Amino acid sequence: MPMQQLTQFDFHHRLAEAAGLSLVWFSAPACGACRQLKQLFAAHPEAFSQLQLFEVDAGQEMALTREFEVFHLPALFLFRDGHYHAPIHAEPRVESLLAAVEAALATAPQEAP
Repeated sequence: MPMQQLTQFDFHHRLAEAAGLSLVWFSAPACGACRQLKQLFAAHPEAFSQLQLFEVDAGQEMALTREFEVFHLPALFLFRDGHYHAPIHAEPRVESLLAAVEAALATAPQEAP
């Protein structure tokens, strides 16, 4: 499953065009938990096939990091049909992530940070 990189210059435009579910995650090369999450996505592409995955380098894209009030990495956010839906908080395990996405979808969309 291809991981798409987003920058402050294309973030909102590309997400607005993304149909279905999108998971945006903020990461950094020096973040061990981020590397673990990236390996999880790569090792289980079939489990996340219903999601478009987008990655933002939190260190390089400080404007987006501030906009989404990211203080800890990795930080995950769910979008539905290009619109912000909710933050995702889960252990870096397939079952936990999918359960957190399902739980978020069962609630009303939240206001974007």
